[in-house]
Amino acid sequence: MHSPSIDPSPPSPSATRAAALTRDWICPFCPLLCDDLVAACRDDGTLEVPDTECPRLAHALAHYAATDAQCGCSVDGNEVDGDAALARAAQWLANARRPLFGGLATDVAGARALYPLAAACSAILDHLHGDALTPATLALQDRGSFFTTLSEVRTRADLLVFFGCQPSRRYPRFFIRALAGAELARELIFVGCEADPAAAGFAQTRIDTLLPDADAYDTLALWSALAEGRDAGALRQGAGSDALASLHARIASARYTVVVYEPAALPAPHAALLIEALHRIVKAANRTTRAACVALGGDDGALTVNQTVTWLSGLPLRTRVSKPARVAGTAPLDHDPYRYRTARLLAEREVDALLWIAGFVPQTWPASLDPALPLIVLGHPALADAARARGANTVFVPVATPGIDSGGHLFRVDGTVVMPLTAARGVALESVASIAAKLSERMSERSSPREDPP
Repeated sequence: MHSPSIDPSPPSPSATRAAALTRDWICPFCPLLCDDLVAACRDDGTLEVPDTECPRLAHALAHYAATDAQCGCSVDGNEVDGDAALARAAQWLANARRPLFGGLATDVAGARALYPLAAACSAILDHLHGDALTPATLALQDRGSFFTTLSEVRTRADLLVFFGCQPSRRYPRFFIRALAGAELARELIFVGCEADPAAAGFAQTRIDTLLPDADAYDTLALWSALAEGRDAGALRQGAGSDALASLHARIASARYTVVVYEPAALPAPHAALLIEALHRIVKAANRTTRAACVALGGDDGALTVNQTVTWLSGLPLRTRVSKPARVAGTAPLDHDPYRYRTARLLAEREVDALLWIAGFVPQTWPASLDPALPLIVLGHPALADAARARGANTVFVPVATPGIDSGGHLFRVDGTVVMPLTAARGVALESVASIAAKLSERMSERSSPREDPP
C-alpha cells in the first residue's frame, strides 16, 4: 500500500554527518516496497536508513561501498573498458544457439530492454526465484486466482489467516505495513505453523494458532471439504476436523477474510496444488461473505519481470522467445515451466551461454555452472571479484541498482501497484536497461543470425 509519508525525528548528527537525505524513499530490496523511509547517503558513498528496524534492508545496504564508483568491467578475469566487454558479450550471444537469461533481478525498464535482446538470440527467460513463481503461475493457469491488495488488508480485513508462513522471516516490516496505526479490530490465525512473533503487540488484535504441526495437504483437503459445505460429521473425525470447522465458522462470520501465504514457504514439489486449494477455499467463502488471498513473493524483481514479460509476450517466465527466422522450424514463443527451469537446463547442458542479471543484491550465478560455459554478468559491483576469479569465459559489467544509483519502477507484492523508485545515491553506473539496449544494438550490427543446421 502507498501509505502516507512519515517525517521521522532527525537522525543523530554522527549518523548523518556529510549525508544527503532522500525522504519518502522507496526501498527496492523486498516486494513490500516500503515508501515511508528516509535514506541517508554519506559523502563516502555508503548508505543508511535511520529509524527503521529491517534486517533485510540493513543487509542489502551493507553491500554498497565507497569503491563502487570505481568498479569496472572485466573479460576473462582482466579489466577492460566497457566497449570491449560489450563486444565480447554480443559476440557470445550472437554465436549461441540457446542462451539462458537467468537471475533477471531488474526492474520494469530492464525487463523491457532485455526482451528484444532475448528475441534476437532465441534466449530462455527464467528468474532467480522461478521455483517460487512457477507454482503460483500454474495455479493461476489451471484454476484462476482471487487476490486483494495491501490497502484492502490494512483498511478492511478483520480476519487474517496465515497458512504455513511467518511473514516477518522474509518480509520483516509486513505487520508494520499491514497493521500499524489501523483502528480496525481483527483476528490473526496461523494455520499449519506457530504464530509469527512480529504479529504481537498491535492494538485490537487477537492471535490464535491452529494445527501447527499438521500436514499441509491433509489440512487443505479437510478445509476444502468444509468450505464446499460438506458436514464435518461426515469427515474424518479428530482435532484437525474440529479445528478447521471452527475456522470455517469464523470465516463465515467475518466481514472480510484475507488468506496470506508464501509460495516459497510451501512444501515442494506440488506447491501449486496447495495454492489451488487455498484459492478454491476463498472462492467458496465469497458465496456468502467476502474473502481474498495475498501471496507474499516476487523478491529481487521476480514479480516485476514476470508481469513485464507476460505483457510483452502473452506468456510468463520460463519461456523461450525468438524472432521467427532465428531458428528454422521453431515457434517464436515456447513456454514450459518444467523444461525451462534454470537448474535443469544447466544440469542437462541444454544451454550454451548464460546472461546473469543481478541488479539488487550480489546474487551469484549457480554454483553448478560449467566453467567452460560462457557467462555474461550484468551485476552488482560486489560481484566483480567473483567474476574475475572465475577467469576464462566470463564477462562482467557493473550495473546500477534501481532505487540506489538509478530511478526505476517495480511492481509491489500485491501486483496491482507500480512504485516509482528514486536514486538515493547516484553513483555513475549504467542501468540494466541501458546495457541491454547497447547489446541489442551491437547484435543488430552483426551479420544476420545463422539458423540451426537441420
